[in-house]
Amino acid sequence: MSEEEYVKLLDRAFSKLPNLSADKADFVIPDADVFNEGTKTIIRNMALIADRARRSGADIARYIGKEFSVPVNMEEQRLIMNGKFPADEINRRIKRYFEVYVICRECKKPDTHLENAEKGMYLICEACGARYWVKN
Repeated sequence: MSEEEYVKLLDRAFSKLPNLSADKADFVIPDADVFNEGTKTIIRNMALIADRARRSGADIARYIGKEFSVPVNMEEQRLIMNGKFPADEINRRIKRYFEVYVICRECKKPDTHLENAEKGMYLICEACGARYWVKN
């Protein structure tokens, strides 16, 4: 088979593949639904964010509280933070949480879980089997 025939067959094969839209092919980190009420900042969709991360809302709340150095309180579906914070800053910190504690560095999939270790935790990917150490 010549190189030209091979390229034609390859092009034909790729043309028959289905086109996947970005929302089906890629994992999307949800944006926080943030509003300020007096001196408090409330994230209304914290349960959705925790569900998408496959982590408990309390774990993410503890991370956000440490990142902003403020007390936080989980009430049903939402997170209440003491202090006023802009939505873009909160979304940036949530994205960072996903990058460190949820998304696999090897295959970029969110199919992971955390296991406790002596001085930290391991992020273990259920899709590719990769294992990374992450600090608490």
